Amino acid sequence: MREPGGKPSRERVLLSFTGFHDPFSPGLVEGVECAGPILALVRAREFDRVILFSTPNTLTHTAQTKVALADRHSALRLEVRAVDLDDPTDYLRILRGLRHHWGEISEGCPHADFFIAVASGTPQMHACWLLLAASGEIPGRILHVRPPQFVTASLPLVSEVDLTAAEFPCVRVRAPVLDLPEAPITNPHGAIAQLGIVGDHPRMQRALEIAAALASSNTPILICGETGTGKELVARLIHLLSERSSGPFLAVNCAAIPHDLAESILFGHRRGAFTGATTGQLGRFDLADGGTLFLDELAELPMETQAKLLRVVQDAQVEPLGGRKPHRVDVRLVAATNQELSQAMRERRFREDLYYRLAAGEILLPPLRERRTDIPKIALHILDRINATLRKPKRLSPSALGRLQNHSWPGNVRELQNTLERSIRLARSEVLEAEDLLISEPTPSVDPWANLPEPHDGFAIESYLAGCRKQLVLRALEIAGGKQSAAAKLLGITPQAVHKFIKTAQHFNPS
Repeated sequence: MREPGGKPSRERVLLSFTGFHDPFSPGLVEGVECAGPILALVRAREFDRVILFSTPNTLTHTAQTKVALADRHSALRLEVRAVDLDDPTDYLRILRGLRHHWGEISEGCPHADFFIAVASGTPQMHACWLLLAASGEIPGRILHVRPPQFVTASLPLVSEVDLTAAEFPCVRVRAPVLDLPEAPITNPHGAIAQLGIVGDHPRMQRALEIAAALASSNTPILICGETGTGKELVARLIHLLSERSSGPFLAVNCAAIPHDLAESILFGHRRGAFTGATTGQLGRFDLADGGTLFLDELAELPMETQAKLLRVVQDAQVEPLGGRKPHRVDVRLVAATNQELSQAMRERRFREDLYYRLAAGEILLPPLRERRTDIPKIALHILDRINATLRKPKRLSPSALGRLQNHSWPGNVRELQNTLERSIRLARSEVLEAEDLLISEPTPSVDPWANLPEPHDGFAIESYLAGCRKQLVLRALEIAGGKQSAAAKLLGITPQAVHKFIKTAQHFNPS
C-alpha cells in the first residue's frame, strides 16, 4: 500500500477476541437480532484489516463473524488466529497467547496503526489488552463500542482511549459517522443523546431544530405541549446548547406555588416584608443568575405575579418584596404550559402582553399520538433503562410493540414510561406479549361491551378470554401490592385460583 508520493500508507488494523455476542446478539424485540460488538465497530469505523482471536469456546462464533464481515465489507482483509485457552479467565495464558501472535503480526504489518477492541471477550481478556497497550508492548489504541440498541443514534457510539497519547489517558468519544470531525457534547445531536430525547418524527425534529436555533440567543422561550410531552427536557436542551451551560439550570413548577407566596418565591423578599418574614430570602431569579430559569405551568401564576414577571423579562431587573430598589439579574427565561393560552387570554387568566413577549421564541411539542412512529424507539429506550436495574433483562414481542404504538397515550411519554415500568417489573416471562402490558384505559362512559372485537377468520375465543383473564389478574395483583388474597378478593375468585395462575405462569419474578 502506497500513497501518491511513493510513501507506504498507514494500514488500519483491528485486533479483537470474538465473544458470545458476535456476530449477532438478541435485540430488545423478540425475533430481532442486532449487530454484535465487532460488526457494530467495523460499521462505525473504517479499517483495512481485522484480526480475530479465537478460543476453543468461540470457534463457531469466530467462523460466523468472519462470514458476516466478508458479506458486509468485501474489501476488508480478514485473518483468524487461534489462542489455545481452556480457561478464558486465566490472565497468564491470555498474555502468553497474545504475545505469541504479536511478533508475527507486527512483522507482517510494518506500516500499520493498530486498534484494540475491548467489547468482545471476557473482562480478563480486556485487562490483558489494556496491560499490553499501556506498557507499549502493543502500540494500539483501545476502542469500545456500545451496540445500537443502547444508543439513540442509528449507528453505535465509539469510545477511544489512546494510551500512547502525551496526556495519559486520553479518552475521546467519536461521532458515530465516518469521516466527520469530532463534535463537543454541546452540539445538538450530542446534547439530545445526553438527555435521552428520542424522536425522528418530522414534527418532533422541527421542535428540536427550533430549540437548537434559539439556544444561542437570550430570547425568552415559551414551550407549549400537553402534560408528559417532554417540555422540561427541551428546556434543558436549550440550556445545554447555550453559552450559559456552565451556569445553573433551575426548574420551578408554578402550579405547586401557593398564590400568596408566588412573588416571594420568584423574586425574593427582605426581612419584615410581610408577617412571618423573619429573615430575607433570595428568589429563584437570583438563584438562577448566570444560568437558565425554567418556569413550568406558567399559566398557573396569578395575574399580579404575571405583571411583575413581565417587568423582569423586559428590564432584567428584580425587586424583592420589601426592597427599596430593583437589582439587575442575568437570567435566561424558558417557560412552559400545557394550557391553551389563547383561551386563557380570552378568559383574562393570562396576560396578553406577557404572551407576546414570550411568543417570539415559541416551541410546540406534539403529543405522542401524533408521532406514533416514534413510540417503538421510545419504548425500547425506556426498556433499556429499566433493564439496567433488573437481574434478568426483559424483551418486548412485536405484538407488544404494536399495542404500544396503537394506544392513544393521553399522558404521553410519561404515561408510556409508567406503563412499561410496572408491566416489566410484574412480567412473568422474559418476553412481554401484548396482553402483559398493563395499560390503564380511561373509565368508559358508554356500554363496556361496545369495544369487544368482531369475530373473524382465525379468531379464537378461548385465547381471547385467556388474555383478558391474565390482564385482570395482573392488574389485581398490582393494585393489591402482590398480595394474592387481596387480589383474589378484588377479582371475586378464591386465593387458590390466583395461586394457581401464578404457579402455572412461567418465570414469575416481580423484581
